[in-house]
Amino acid sequence: MVLAFFKGGSGDGDFDHIVSKSVGMLNDARHSFDLATMALLTDASPDTVAQDIYETDQRINLTEQELRSELVVHITVQGTTEIGSVLGFTLLLKKIERIGDQAKNILELAVNGVSLADGPGAEGRLAERQVLSTLFAEAAELLGASDPDTATIDDYAGRVNAVVDDYQAKIDGFMTSDEPGREVVPLAIYYRFLRRIAANLVGVVRTSVEPVPHIDYLEDGTVDTDD
Repeated sequence: MVLAFFKGGSGDGDFDHIVSKSVGMLNDARHSFDLATMALLTDASPDTVAQDIYETDQRINLTEQELRSELVVHITVQGTTEIGSVLGFTLLLKKIERIGDQAKNILELAVNGVSLADGPGAEGRLAERQVLSTLFAEAAELLGASDPDTATIDDYAGRVNAVVDDYQAKIDGFMTSDEPGREVVPLAIYYRFLRRIAANLVGVVRTSVEPVPHIDYLEDGTVDTDD
């Protein structure tokens, strides 16, 4: 994969292993997301998926630590000529790890007794879940592409940012709703987690085309991801 932050480096670095592991981390995060939302949005018991999600989250964390250690060794051996690549990958790995954390947070809503399986909007939430899961798959494909196309990245970012805006509109609606807090607060928290996941998916994909100084920022200097 030819990431933008390779530009200006020596060109001698071999990061295929890091890329492959990064894609694996993102696929793990999607797995956790799918299971966690199933527990929250259906009648499935969270007990049936909790151990899997916690183990997957731990695997994501350990992989991030492993790859960061490899990157430290790499920069020690190669010197400053590869620092752009190392910094870029460090930021990329952190975004993926945070996506995994948000998936675990969704599970913990269900573990704490929240259920969004019934009531108004239940079917729509299941449809939204599928859309976001598909966006995970697209992000993994783009991250693993041999030569990311800027137009394709921009199209993906535009579509996901529209989803982010939709989540934010829902959160704003819950904040001013006359419905009981026990109903709207869990929904607002859930959509906050979804918003963070989607925003960081954009960040993961944009990392493949943005120079290091611009990663996390838009043209006007505002932050483009939500931790």
